[in-house]
Amino acid sequence: MQEQPTIQNRIAAAAGPLRQRAFAWVQQGWRPAGTGVAVLLTLLIGWGVVNGKHGLSAWQKQRVEHKQLQLEIKDLQDENARLRNHIDHLKSDPNAIEHEAREQLHYAKPGEVIVALPPDPKSQPSKPANP
Repeated sequence: MQEQPTIQNRIAAAAGPLRQRAFAWVQQGWRPAGTGVAVLLTLLIGWGVVNGKHGLSAWQKQRVEHKQLQLEIKDLQDENARLRNHIDHLKSDPNAIEHEAREQLHYAKPGEVIVALPPDPKSQPSKPANP
């Protein structure tokens, strides 16, 4: 019994030596080429994870900004609480209202004289000269 030629052998015999060499090269070269493509895709995905729009570097920047905003929120909440306490104090204590009126509005009782002194230059922050 004679052995049936395979499809590859038929193609090689019909195409000649050039096709045979090209076919052998394709058979041997597809794995390294596939490996190269896989490595390239892996590198591209890794770069995207680190430097992409939503990557690690962007996440780190947002994390730092979040911490700064949290500190700012806490400071504002503390200031609000302090101002609420001050308002409650002004509502309940008539002497505190008088003190604020004298301090901020420069009010005086009948017969009193208010002497306004210039601000102390040592206590005032120096403003830089405009060029």
